[in-house]
Amino acid sequence: MIKPIKPLQNLKRRTPLGWLQLSHDQGRMLVAIAGIAFADILIFMQLGFQNALYSSNTRLHQAVDAELVLISPQARNLINPSSFSRRRLYQAMNLPEVESADPLYLRIATWKNPQTRKDTSILVVGFNPQKPAFTLPEVNQYLDEIKLPDTLIFDRAARGEYKEAIAQIEQGQAVTTELERRNVKIDGLFTIGASFAADGTLMTSDQNFLRFFPRQQAGSINVGLIQLKPDADPLQVQQTLQAYLPNDVKVLTHQEFIDFEKDYWAKNTAIGFVFNLGVAMGFIVGVIIVYQVLSTDVSDHMAEYATFKAMGYRSSYLLSIVIEEALILSLLGFIPGVGISFGLYALTRNATNLPLYMTLLRAGVVLMLTIIMCILSGGIATRKLQAADPADIF
Repeated sequence: MIKPIKPLQNLKRRTPLGWLQLSHDQGRMLVAIAGIAFADILIFMQLGFQNALYSSNTRLHQAVDAELVLISPQARNLINPSSFSRRRLYQAMNLPEVESADPLYLRIATWKNPQTRKDTSILVVGFNPQKPAFTLPEVNQYLDEIKLPDTLIFDRAARGEYKEAIAQIEQGQAVTTELERRNVKIDGLFTIGASFAADGTLMTSDQNFLRFFPRQQAGSINVGLIQLKPDADPLQVQQTLQAYLPNDVKVLTHQEFIDFEKDYWAKNTAIGFVFNLGVAMGFIVGVIIVYQVLSTDVSDHMAEYATFKAMGYRSSYLLSIVIEEALILSLLGFIPGVGISFGLYALTRNATNLPLYMTLLRAGVVLMLTIIMCILSGGIATRKLQAADPADIF
């Protein structure tokens, strides 16, 4: 017969003093749970907005159909891409591993909402329809349509009032409006979504793009898309291209192109800092709230703790009681926090079209932060308890 492990027996026999002390004053416990839930909601929203920032601003990058990408060294991000000579694409084609090299044009433009007739900003993307630039089936099915003069396709997930216009396009009817004071026709739909940088996206052919923006020279491109032959090694070709081409272009892998955008928003704008600061502030708020509750609880039961010390219990045992309270509070506060955050995510997603979703990884991270937050508060709250002398209390 296998004998039970002694520590487990001790754990089963242990009186749940932490829970008993918390549940004794239910009002105080509810205040603590509400405070922890509030701190968790702050953290969830900041992490959610931060992830939505990165996801929304890199969705176009992720859909790019290229193993390698050429950009200007002066490029800040996709919305501010700068430009370089199209000759670099022709030079890249000299490498035997390169299958194709095509330009991508981008510009933030003013267009007239076909439904409200109000001016708004939108990202316009131009590419060669003979060589699909994106892995988006909805875009690729309209390659023949965007070859027609002044014809574009529209992002149905754009931010703004477009329901009537989208319904009209879905019924097979073209919608006319103005882009950069030029009459244009919207003849199809695709889905990318709004971002922090643009309310939506329009796509068209490179020839149409140059008509819309006559100051953009055909030989001055914003992004170069390099497709390799099936047996080519992207990393090796990247090194070869970087050494072969002049230093007025940078050669990035597809993942580096995505990370390039993320790094811009995280390190070169105030937005990334603000979200990180928001997470830190939520954590600090939680620590303060839990500390106040546990510190008050310790003070109210100082005589009982002194009795335990007089009976020979060590400070570590008394600390375990407070840590038990902290763990219970962290779990009870996390449950309403994650539940309310689910609702706020859905509300924000519907209002802004930003990709704000709850993930298991994020929930796990916030749960760990909540546990650390509460344990830290418990440790601080027991400092005066560890230094207390039973003789001073009685």
